[in-house]
Amino acid sequence: MALRVLTGEQPGFFEENGYVVVSEVVPKENLDRLIRVMFDFLEADPTNRDTWYPKDRKGGTLVYLHQHQAIWDNRQAPRVHGAFADILGTEKLWVSMDRTSLKPPIDPRFPHYEDRGFVHWDMDTSKPFPTETHVQGVLALADTTEEMGGFCCIPGFHRNLKEWIDAQPEGRDPFRPDLTRLPEGMKVTPIPMKAGDLVIWNILLAHGNGRNMGDQPRLAQYITMSRARDD
Repeated sequence: MALRVLTGEQPGFFEENGYVVVSEVVPKENLDRLIRVMFDFLEADPTNRDTWYPKDRKGGTLVYLHQHQAIWDNRQAPRVHGAFADILGTEKLWVSMDRTSLKPPIDPRFPHYEDRGFVHWDMDTSKPFPTETHVQGVLALADTTEEMGGFCCIPGFHRNLKEWIDAQPEGRDPFRPDLTRLPEGMKVTPIPMKAGDLVIWNILLAHGNGRNMGDQPRLAQYITMSRARDD
């Protein structure tokens, strides 16, 4: 199948590293519109940092918007669909109805927002692995530098995951890897992204996010697609 959105080297990069970043999948006006919707929903002011830490959110970074048209505009963007189609090998895809995220910077004045992030799998790795590739994705709504606590992962860790699991002690956490026992040369790596970039990763890849040590909030939309089923 001819590539729609990915470049010639990106499928191989995905197989080797377990993730790939696809640039400019939605237009800037889509990003700006959704950011406005998110701040309005939270009754926050993007120009006033003090409003980014509402107590009723209890330190959470998820924005519980699911069905707003601004979100659907990104889910239905042709380049978003094309990127997932290139990875999954089919145009017949279902899209998830995930949320958005606003993670403000760490600020000692607001200790209830001490979000340190964590590395995990969104699957039980003690169970049999899927026989085909399943993925997840995050769209960056604004530029996200390494220190802003955005997407991070352990590149390549998925390739020999079964062998690594077999070598771990009994009672390991099947949802969180022991970062002190990673294979040689592997480490948690923050992945910087530009506004409009989409990162897609294999669900076998341990991933997560970190503390926002920048001066702007990390703004993102979760988007996942999977192969459509007939049953």
